[in-house]
Amino acid sequence: MSARALVARDLSKSYADRVVLDGVDLVVPPGRRTGLVGDNGAGKTTLLRLLAGLELPDAGAVDRPDDIGFLRQELPFPADATIADVVDTALADVRAAARRLAQVSARLATRPGDADLLHAYAETLEWAEAHDLWDADRRADRVLDGLGLAGLGRHRTLATMSGGERSRAGLAALLIRRPAALLLDEPTNHLDDAALDFVQAELAGSTGVVVVVSHDRVFLDAVCTQIVDLDRTRDGITVYGGTYTDYLAEKRAEKVRWYQQWAAEQEDLSALRHTVVAVAPRVAHGRPMRDSNKPAYDRHGERVNHQVSRRVRNARARLDDLTRNQVRKPPATLHLQAKMTARARGDGPAIAVRELRVDGRLRLDRVDIETPGRLLLTGANGAGKSTLLEVLAGRLAPDGGSVHRRRGLRVGYLPQDVEFTELTTTPAQLYAVGAPATAPSLADLGLVAHADMGRPVGVLSAGGRRRLALALVVASTPELLLLDEPTNHLSLALVDELEDALRAAAGGVVVATHDRWLRRRWTGREMALPAR
Repeated sequence: MSARALVARDLSKSYADRVVLDGVDLVVPPGRRTGLVGDNGAGKTTLLRLLAGLELPDAGAVDRPDDIGFLRQELPFPADATIADVVDTALADVRAAARRLAQVSARLATRPGDADLLHAYAETLEWAEAHDLWDADRRADRVLDGLGLAGLGRHRTLATMSGGERSRAGLAALLIRRPAALLLDEPTNHLDDAALDFVQAELAGSTGVVVVVSHDRVFLDAVCTQIVDLDRTRDGITVYGGTYTDYLAEKRAEKVRWYQQWAAEQEDLSALRHTVVAVAPRVAHGRPMRDSNKPAYDRHGERVNHQVSRRVRNARARLDDLTRNQVRKPPATLHLQAKMTARARGDGPAIAVRELRVDGRLRLDRVDIETPGRLLLTGANGAGKSTLLEVLAGRLAPDGGSVHRRRGLRVGYLPQDVEFTELTTTPAQLYAVGAPATAPSLADLGLVAHADMGRPVGVLSAGGRRRLALALVVASTPELLLLDEPTNHLSLALVDELEDALRAAAGGVVVATHDRWLRRRWTGREMALPAR
């Protein structure tokens, strides 16, 4: 029984009048762990569903292993099902194989030379070894413990569990079952750091096919052996071998090469247009004779005309060819490096907090916010990170203590949950009203896609609204930037560029985040808020 690769050939998929995927080829052999990345709307989840067979492509085909495991957002169990039911379902094939092995063994004891029985035994034994049959029950215990479900008890029903616990139960079923191919859409949602480490180790040790969509860059770096970028490059959809770190390095290098090729082609196009438009009329008509030798003058003029005409024809042919085949302009990079914050002036901290109390939410003895400076707020859910940012932004009045702000301090605040009340207004209209006259244009910021500029805010994706909110925050070039989960709903490429911009910001930056990649690469101060 040989393991099969997951192979997609020339996949295309459209919804209404929007092309999501076009001509996608992908090969994932057993033992290869593939991460799908790309901007919001690039088709990551759609591709995953096509690979799983949950949707049919408009064109192309998928050759998949017989045993596919897909992590669904909704569990395929009734509300009154227990964790024990989930485990039993996950182990059903393993237990069926154990019964079949016992049956075939008993029959072989009476018919030891039966070729059909020997073949059936060998085939079942190979499947059992591949699925680690004899360790299945211990594996179930280990997975439940690793995902933080063991303490709930096997008789706990799904109806009495939180959404995060149900999500972990669905992931547990797949890790216990060990299908030949695992297709996972955002498997890190609702996992704490210990559970994340457990899942990473489980998948990194997998010998089957793994394809995953995740915004957790630490997870991608620890698990994946290749990255498929669904954002179009000059060569289309690109497969990068190696880890997420390897992908970042190669992606940056490729973007430089792409821009260099585009710039060189634009220079060539400009020169060719000049030749066609400006040089063509300069055929040597009307040039005065230097002597009375008219025949020689005519012969020389005809030769010049012919040479110039040939030069123009060649230039026009090259211009037509290059115009048809030129690479498209690389997408704009986030242009916030010099505009994220302004350097604040004045002595002492920008904000000084003393004996802060927000009843039921936060108690803090002291914190000074410096500009310039970097501060990362950490702590468990409910520790008060968002509450502190609201107080620093002046959006929430404390129940006790003092908050002193430097006179004239300009503060920009990005809350965790962005809400727009004028849903029929476009990003361009909102920015024109909300940004100061001295702010760069919305297009120059590189945050809002050109196609989204004139669309109503109400139809934008969560990522589109998040980018617009960030644009409005940085437009006034605040001296202090307060960011609550700034990487939520942003594409991985934009998140990387945002982090570069934050590192280069001239003023103060305070960030609260669960993003492990951002936390691990943080180089400024850190303050851990104790759990209440």
